[in-house]
Amino acid sequence: MSPCAVVVGPPGAGKTTVGRLLAERLGVAFRDTDDDVVRVAGKPIAEIFTGDGEPVFRAMEERAVAAALAEHDGVLSLGGGSVLSERTRALLAEQPVVFLSVGLAEGARRTGLSTARPLLAGVNPRATFKALLDARLPLYREVATWELATDGVEPDALVDRIVERVTADRAAGRE
Repeated sequence: MSPCAVVVGPPGAGKTTVGRLLAERLGVAFRDTDDDVVRVAGKPIAEIFTGDGEPVFRAMEERAVAAALAEHDGVLSLGGGSVLSERTRALLAEQPVVFLSVGLAEGARRTGLSTARPLLAGVNPRATFKALLDARLPLYREVATWELATDGVEPDALVDRIVERVTADRAAGRE
């Protein structure tokens, strides 16, 4: 069992929105590994970061991704930092991964540089967001089967593009 699509990207790229719409369109279940981490921890991600630290969160995230990849056959959305894990990147190597990219201005607008996103909290959230994008871009591209820019594109239009690709790959026997 493996997901029909795994959605990755930075905060504000639209992973959850697009993932839910994609699952609905394909008639499959949607799962978000951030939700899995919150359920297991019994507290929000921001509290895990502040109370337990980022390394604890990343370990929980890595376990959540591995479990979801093994158990889920619908659309799977990963947390923005999940690609930081070498193990996770290795597990994604054989998966149909959709990288939703977002530019700095649009990502900042969408996230509102929210304190609910612990890595964006701080003195200069915009600079932090830019550094995050710069550092993670090569990792997103490393795992991506497809890359779709989300700036100025409605979620439904993105889903249309993904459905075309997933359907074509299924027809060609490349799931």
